[in-house]
Parts: sequence; structure tokens; C-alpha cells
Amino acid sequence: NYGDGVFESIRFANNRINFWEDHYFRLMASMRILRMQIPSTFSPEYLEQQIRDTLMAAELEKGAARIKILVYRKNGGLYTPATNEIDYLITVSKLDDAQYILNEKGLKVDLFRDYYKSKGLLSTIKSSNSQIYILASIYKKENELDECFILNDDKMLAESSSSNVFVVKGDQIFTPPVSDGCVKGIMRKNVIKVLNEMNIEVVEQSLSPFELQVAEEVFLTNAISGVRWVHTYRKKIYTNELSQNLISRLNIKAVLGYELSI
Repeated sequence: NYGDGVFESIRFANNRINFWEDHYFRLMASMRILRMQIPSTFSPEYLEQQIRDTLMAAELEKGAARIKILVYRKNGGLYTPATNEIDYLITVSKLDDAQYILNEKGLKVDLFRDYYKSKGLLSTIKSSNSQIYILASIYKKENELDECFILNDDKMLAESSSSNVFVVKGDQIFTPPVSDGCVKGIMRKNVIKVLNEMNIEVVEQSLSPFELQVAEEVFLTNAISGVRWVHTYRKKIYTNELSQNLISRLNIKAVLGYELSI
């Protein structure tokens, strides 16, 4: 009734749960933030087996799939819960591609200004209270956009309706810090790691919408799609050279299971 839950969206391909350790520890951290009682059985091995059993039941263990783990407090109480014990739900659905595929057609994006996202620890988790993302996505659909940027209460870029944001200017890449209200994204973390391995500097700093007008490339990241490049923001048009490079390296790192050698 109250959106009192957290979730993880995870990609499965080539018999691997991509970035499973990162997803697991973010889920545990989110549960602690929400004062949920973590069951003693909730080890990485236990949850991985539950995921694999679900994939097998859906006959998706040999393909590519989207996994969602939803954790929520047990029923009882109103705003004051009767218990901090949890229930959980695992769902899986088929994905067409085993590898991350860069979008051929770049995204058309704009700003969502109807509501702003508050900054704080709660803004960093994948909460089941997702109204701002739903409203932003409705705005996107109504305005024939592919994505839209969500601003924080300082009117600075936080994220998009489903992804973290990276902005390329010259030989530097900028992304909003977690303290500016963006979700602490798993793909965000790993893209920063890959970029550092490529000796490309990533600067985490507040970004105003004006920065979009002077950028050379803008791309979005999430755990399911990997990297998506933006083609148009209003009248500004971007390139996608770095996005193409990143997709290739992410497939080596995440899907094929090899470490990058730079």
C-alpha cells in the first residue's frame, strides 16, 4: 500500500548473472537503509540459486533474461509497520539479445520539469515508490520523446527516467554525483570503472541543463541496456564514438566474463 520496498533489475546472459556481486550488496545496503530485517538465509549463493531456479521454471536458463528481485516488508500495520521482516518476489522475462547492443537510432531527449527529485540517502536506492519515474515516462510518451532528464530540487541534472547520465566534453566525462539525487547505479559504477581502465577521466560533479548544450556526446547507462547514446537534445545533436567503444568493452567484461586488458 505504501511503496515500502526495494528492487534490483539484473541482466542474465551466457549462463551468468551480470554484476551479481554489485547487485547483491546494493540490495543488502538498501534493505538496511529501510530498516528491513535481512533473513539469515539471504546469502549471495542462496539468492543466486533462487534466481536460477526461477529461470529454469520459466525455461530461460539457456537464453538471455531480465531479472527483477523485489523485497518488501511483510503485511501488517499502516505507516507504522507491524514487523520489519520481509517477503520477496523474483520475476524473469525474456530478452532478445545475449550481448549489450548499442541503439542504432540515437535517443531524442528533453527535460522533465513538472516535478523535481529530492536529494538524500533515500534517493540513491531502487525504491518501489517510483512515482517520479512513472510521471516522467508519461511525459516522455506524451511529447514523443525517447527519454527525459529528471532534475533535482536545485534544478541540476540527476538522472533520466530509467538511467544514469554521462556527459562528454573534450577529454573529460562528467556525471552527476550520487549526492545530487541519482540512483547509485550498478552500470554507472562499472562504466566509471571501465572508463578509468581506458585512462579516461570521469568527474563526478553537479551538472546544469546548460552543460547539455555544450557537450559533444551524451549517453545513458542502466543494468539492462548497458549504454544508450543520445542523438538529440532540443536542437543539439551528439556523436556516439565513445558509446560504441564502451558497449564493446562492457560485453567483454560482463557478458563474456573476461577481465579487460588495456
